[in-house]
Amino acid sequence: MLERAAVDIAVVAGLGFGSYRFKALDAKGAVAAALLGLSVIELGGVYPFAALLTFVVLGVLATKYKFREKAKLGAAQSRNGIRSWGNVLGNGLAAVIFLAFEYFSHMDVFWAASFAAIATANGDTLASELGKIFGKSPKLITTLRPAKPGTNGAVSWAGELFALAGALIMGLFALPVTAEKATMLLAVTLGGFIGVNLDSLIGATLENEGITNNNSTNFLASLLGGFIGAGLFYLLA
Repeated sequence: MLERAAVDIAVVAGLGFGSYRFKALDAKGAVAAALLGLSVIELGGVYPFAALLTFVVLGVLATKYKFREKAKLGAAQSRNGIRSWGNVLGNGLAAVIFLAFEYFSHMDVFWAASFAAIATANGDTLASELGKIFGKSPKLITTLRPAKPGTNGAVSWAGELFALAGALIMGLFALPVTAEKATMLLAVTLGGFIGVNLDSLIGATLENEGITNNNSTNFLASLLGGFIGAGLFYLLA
């Protein structure tokens, strides 16, 4: 037990340090990521941790992809793409909450919620970072009027496809934790995809009104995406 905990701590500490050295996170963000990663692996084990790690890697790659081009458009991530603790919690805290419920209840519905929350975060990051490059004629989700790339609530067909792909990737990580594999994959993928669009909706409304910021918008969207994933799994299973 103690040996496993020591290994887990060493792994997440190493990954946190690596994210700092790679300039994906600042010092506070690296500490927050290590603590969040430790919570995930202790509560949920290897599969949600692998999903979260994959999300981080894909997020870094998507953020760095054609960063200068995004900067010219005025749509690049602030601070040269270096994120901090608020972004870490905004994208990962909902999954930890759902994993805690699964840990004590041993109910598959909370697996669906956990992975759908991560699917929302992953889909949103890919849709946002890659949609700015490949998306043509983005439109505001609330009015469908043309919007500049990077505008809160702006969506495009390319962004929607990246959102769906990002959610599907996380759904694959959920397959080993349940016997209801097809239902789990569908619930996580749809929950994450809907969560991404709710992120856009919150961004176009609450965030533009100053009620939320980027981090709290991400948290609300991933929380809602998790609830939707859980609801779909419960109804379909």
